[in-house]
Amino acid sequence: MAKQIFINLAVKDLQKSTGFYTALGFTVNPQYSDDTGKCMVWSENIYVMLLTHEKFTSFITKPLADTKSSVAGLFSLSTDSIEEMNTIVVNGLKAGGTEPHEVRDYGFMQQRTIEDFDGHTWEVFFMDVSKIPAAQATGQ
Repeated sequence: MAKQIFINLAVKDLQKSTGFYTALGFTVNPQYSDDTGKCMVWSENIYVMLLTHEKFTSFITKPLADTKSSVAGLFSLSTDSIEEMNTIVVNGLKAGGTEPHEVRDYGFMQQRTIEDFDGHTWEVFFMDVSKIPAAQATGQ
């Protein structure tokens, strides 16, 4: 079996959050979804589990973070083009997300940030590896 990643996020409104992530380009995997959680597929190996607060807290022993006022994690999604990056963020904004700051341009990488209804922060980016400065590319 291929290695996979499942990112688990606590959400207040499962239906609203499912709509938001669908707008970003995720699809629902009904095999791992029910009334307390939705499995959102980004690629064949990357999934985001949207879980109600009740379901999420059944897995943890620490208090649930308030991601509207504090950052608990920063998640990044790569795209194949600047256009795809922009489309994803614009669709997310139309679905109710917020963009906390302007586009960041690092020369070899453009990046936009979008937050969902619960404050979970996503960096959506396009990187042109041919434009990475030589010292950075070799780790020096």
